[in-house]
This record gives sequence, C-alpha cells and structure tokens, in this order.
Amino acid sequence: MRKFIVFSVGLLMSVLGSAFTGLAMGVWVFLYTGSATQYSLTLLVSLLPGVLFAPIAGALVDRWNRRIILIVSEVASAVTVLGLALLFESGALRPWHIFIAVAVQSVVRSVQLPALSSVVVMLAPKEQVARANGVVMLSQALGNTVGFAAGGVLILAIGFAGVLLIDFATFVVNVVILLFVKIPGPPRTEAGSAAGGGLLAEIRAGWRILGTRRALVALLVFSAALNVSLGYADAMLTPLVLSFASAAALGVVVASMGLGAVLGSLSLAAWGGPRRRINGLAGFALPLGLFLCLGALRPSIPLIAVAALGFTFCFTIVDGTSRNILQIEVEPDAQGRVFATYNMVGGAVLASSYLLAGPIADHFFEPLLLVNGRLAESVGSVIGTGPGRGMALLMLVIGLTMLLTAVAAYRQPNLRSLPDIPTGKRPAPEPLAVASPVHEVRS
Repeated sequence: MRKFIVFSVGLLMSVLGSAFTGLAMGVWVFLYTGSATQYSLTLLVSLLPGVLFAPIAGALVDRWNRRIILIVSEVASAVTVLGLALLFESGALRPWHIFIAVAVQSVVRSVQLPALSSVVVMLAPKEQVARANGVVMLSQALGNTVGFAAGGVLILAIGFAGVLLIDFATFVVNVVILLFVKIPGPPRTEAGSAAGGGLLAEIRAGWRILGTRRALVALLVFSAALNVSLGYADAMLTPLVLSFASAAALGVVVASMGLGAVLGSLSLAAWGGPRRRINGLAGFALPLGLFLCLGALRPSIPLIAVAALGFTFCFTIVDGTSRNILQIEVEPDAQGRVFATYNMVGGAVLASSYLLAGPIADHFFEPLLLVNGRLAESVGSVIGTGPGRGMALLMLVIGLTMLLTAVAAYRQPNLRSLPDIPTGKRPAPEPLAVASPVHEVRS
C-alpha cells in the first residue's frame, strides 16, 4: 500500500491546486462581467465537454498506458493554467479565455477520472480496494474543502495570477510523483479484448459489458437517481441559504458539506464500508433522503448545516460503495470504458439538473409558497412561506423521491444479489493465453 499512499499524496496536491483555480476563475468571470449568467455558463462549460468526451476517454484509458495518461493529463492542465496566468499578467485575459480553459480541463478530467478509478485496483490489494477508495476520496474531499476554504483568502493575498501559479506548482509536484510510482498494467481478459477493431468498436464494447450484466445496469440507474438529488441540492443550496441569510452563513453550510465528505472518506478508509453492498447503497441512500428533507423544514442555518454534513457523509459512502462494486465486478482492462460510461451518465444527469433546477424553482415552486400562494396555508404551515420556501419545497420533494429510490433499490433483486465479500465471490480475471504477462510500467 506504500506506493498507493504516495500516489494519493500527489492526487491531494493536484486536487488542492485545482480547487484554488476553480474558485479563482469563477470569481474572476463574475467580477469582470458582473453577470450571474456568465458565471453559470462557466459551471456548465466545466461539465458538458467532459460528458460528451467520456466514451472516447474510457476507450483511450483501456487502450493506453494509464500512468502516461495521468502524466499527460496533468501536463495539459498545467499548460492551460500557465497560459491563463500569462494572459492575466499581460492584461489580455477575457472571459472567453476562461471558457476555453475550463472546457479543456473538463475534457482532461473525463480522461483522468476513469484512469484514476482503474488504477486503484492495480495499486491496492484486492481485499483493500474499498479502503483504498476511501483514501482516494479523502484526498479529493480534503483538497476541495481546503482549496475552496483557502481559495478566497489566497485571491485577496496573492491575486489571481498567484493562485494560478500555485496550481501550476501542484501539477508539477504530482507529475514528479507519478514518474516515480510504478503502476502495473492490467491483465488482458476476454471481456476487455472482445471488441477488437478500432476506437468505436471499443466504445460499443463498454456499453455491451454493462448491458449484459443486470446488476451493473441496476447500479447505473440507481447512481443516476442519486445524481439527480445531488444536482438539485447543489443548484438550490446557495440561493436557498441566501434567501434568508448572509454570505458568511453560506460559508458555514459549505464548510459543513466539506466536513461531511471528509468524514465519509475517513470512514471508508478505516472501515471499507458495509459488508453487504446493498446496505452501502440503499442503506445510506435512506438517511441521505432524510437529510435533504431535514434541510428543507426551516430557514435555519444550524439545521441546514447539519443536513448538509449528513448528506455529503452518506453520499460519500454510497459513491465509494459504487466504485468498489465496479472495480471488483469489471475486468481491469475494461474498467476505463465502464467508469467513463458511469461518469458520462452521471455528468449528463448533473448537467440537466443544473439547467432545470432554477427554472423549476423560480416558475413553479416559488409561487406556490408566497404569502398568498396556493400551498401557503397547507404546506406553508409546515415549512414556512415567503422567498426561498419554494426552493425548500423542491428540496423536500427531491428528498422524498430519494427515499422512494432507496426503498426500490432494496427491493431490486439484481442489486440485492451483489456479492457481500468481494474476495470470496468472484475470482480475479484470468489473463488470456496469448497475452504477455503483467508488467510494471516504467519511465
């Protein structure tokens, strides 16, 4: 596990720098344009290109050397960030430069994420994969939490260009670490090699692997439903809190979300998750829905902060369990395509949630709970009336939907049939007779 820990430290550095830059770019666009629409466009551009490129990314991950993919991805991100810093210092930076940079990084992430997920199973012993996922998720949670918390301070202290240069330095550190970490290549298997032919055939093979395994299809549908709740909660949180409280109060809630993700990741790293996989999925989706409902009940910062912490804690456990199932149930040389497919579906659901949440809240739910709204005397007597309470009602509906999804998952036979102990139910994929032996990738 030693080289896996070193690998995770490099990941932490990279995520930390990216969090600094992500915040800085959004702040710069908003301050330069004064437009919330331009800021929202930045969020959309950070997501959509990666969703569209994901099928190709997965096939490339399974076809190419995964360590080289991670190194090239870091170099591409570093060059993008350095270019923004030079444009800013020369006074030539414009919002469209930010949009291009964000789109490039979105495509880079679409390659990095399946590569990262598939590397975990090659670096960690099979019986430790669940805990290894916890370590990876801890690196991501810590990097994002500390990065967003400290990013605002750094922007004021060293400016936009300074933040970009810090991000550039973290990319360099991670590249150096990747150069010295030996990552074994995956063994060749029937499933991974069945496609043959070109890139399009390999992309279709990724879908075929999912389509022929009912438990994985059920998991994909369940994960998509979970991402709906995440997308709406993420889109509604800021306007909901700011409808009755200050930006400082919003910071408390966001910090609580980060703390929940860190605690969930620590739990996975130390514990590995529930022995029964269905309990790691539906068992934690139940309280996840309850926390969404809790946060919608009253315009109270302590209540919403507790709900946010609980929500991200449960979401982290469910997400970690899903990753572990894919890493155990899918052959290593096909995991790039499978993870890319999952990321594409999840990203598409998130993007649609971001696009729909605002209009649905503004034009349907908010009018229902105005002082003289149609639900003011019924639902309004429970969760209140006035600005923001329509958004709270939408959160409540999403929470109740998540509860129903968890109950349905418990009753879904394909999800219930998932193995309880990964090492005891399914043997590791056997290499093909014609394949060369597994070897370590060296620089």
